[in-house]
Amino acid sequence: MVGVGHLAHQHPAQLGDQLRQLVEPGRYGAARASLGEQGEGDWVAAAEGGALDGFQRARADLARGHVALALGGSDAPPLLLRAATRLEPFDLDLARETYLIAWGATVVAGDLDGGRLLDEVARAIRALPPPPGPPRPLDLLLEGLALLTIEGHAAGTPALQQAAKSLLEISVDDVLRWGWMATAASDAVWDNEGMLAIAARVLQLVRDAGALAQLPIHLSALALARAWIGDFAGAASLVAEIDSVVAATGSRVVPGAALRLSSLQGRVAETSALIASTIEHAAVGGHALALYAHWAAAVLYNGLARYQEATESARQATSSPFEVFVTARALPELVEAAARGGDAELAREALERLAETTRPCGNDLALGVEARSRALLRDGAAAENLYHEAIERLGRTRLRPELARARLLYGEWLRRQGRRVDARTQLRMAHDLFAGIGMEAFAERARTELLATGETARRRTVETRDALTAQEALIARLASEGLSNPEIGARLFLSSRTVKYHLAKVFTKLDISSRAQLERALPGDPATARPP
Repeated sequence: MVGVGHLAHQHPAQLGDQLRQLVEPGRYGAARASLGEQGEGDWVAAAEGGALDGFQRARADLARGHVALALGGSDAPPLLLRAATRLEPFDLDLARETYLIAWGATVVAGDLDGGRLLDEVARAIRALPPPPGPPRPLDLLLEGLALLTIEGHAAGTPALQQAAKSLLEISVDDVLRWGWMATAASDAVWDNEGMLAIAARVLQLVRDAGALAQLPIHLSALALARAWIGDFAGAASLVAEIDSVVAATGSRVVPGAALRLSSLQGRVAETSALIASTIEHAAVGGHALALYAHWAAAVLYNGLARYQEATESARQATSSPFEVFVTARALPELVEAAARGGDAELAREALERLAETTRPCGNDLALGVEARSRALLRDGAAAENLYHEAIERLGRTRLRPELARARLLYGEWLRRQGRRVDARTQLRMAHDLFAGIGMEAFAERARTELLATGETARRRTVETRDALTAQEALIARLASEGLSNPEIGARLFLSSRTVKYHLAKVFTKLDISSRAQLERALPGDPATARPP
């Protein structure tokens, strides 16, 4: 998910090393040996069987919190908050890390007590003594998230923007301890470039460290950022790698990246199944994940021009006043759906909430999305100026899906103004962008509008490369990057012979005969092309 909602749950058996660091080693080992295959929570209870001092008891609380978080339990946030509070007198750095994880866990869980716990975590963070020396990435991130929670986006954005810059140099030790929160700062301030860079760095550090159990969450973070710029092939390859890692390690992962990708592609059956799966995950203890599922549904229905359904889904996605990631991204969907569905009052309310998140950021993405949304509620020259602003700003970013949607809305507006020639220009560019990216539902919406202007547009045809399975596409992409068959096999937990077999099928489907031809035959990153 945006921010922290794509949290992957580790298999319980993979928590042993982490717990061994949290509870006294000798007592932990004896407890685990005596309990065999019982749950990790029981191991912690057994480890606490002897007399513990205050620091050991705080670390035991931390172990319990990590177990609950890994297993998706809703009791993780209060456990982690208690652990952080108890750790303060003994290890302030560990307390800071624990407060950060507690904040993220509370967002994932949904903070069902009306925001009280999230506010309590944030105020505890603000009450911490200032760190000695220059602030580290962790310190900046904590400060920004706490201010965001207590005082809102205007107060939290400067610190979060500073944190996002510092997180570009996050260390491997920090990544392995709390790296799943590393993209939160960029996410909160509409900084997709920061998300891409940080997610890529974190993923590489996790790969280099051989932390297989952590791979799915970081693959998911990068896949989400790639999908947002319209690199569906890259996102699909990362999703396929997630599936390989999960199958090999037994990790559990929320299908957030796959859901985001399929909703943008406009694939109704696939997206509906993933929405149901995500809501099922949410029922276990990650209630914020349900917001993510509703956001995906809103995107899907807006692409299909089913505005009443999009409105209802977007309303649900933006229903929590305490969630800061999904809500911000779903508000433009609510503005568009409500405006197109005739509920101007609801659209205006959503726009006001959106502006609270975009104006403090001041970047082209945030202000471009706001201008596009604001144009839906204006008339005449004011509307047209806003559409021009949206297209200009979004055209300076790599977010081609957002630019295409601005051109689509402008083209629809022009047609309704009776300016059919001007409308065709915008709708044609929107259609070509959508078709090139692979946003099938939005491409069809643009095509329908073009037909209404009197111009025809062919439906997008499925190209040969689209016949590749997800695993074939991933293997082909890795081979095009220069990896050998054994290297590809090691990454995907496959034999070299299996990799060779899949590559042979790829060559046949793409009508090529060598690895050297793969880069040309595979779809490139659409973000590197000049947007029309």
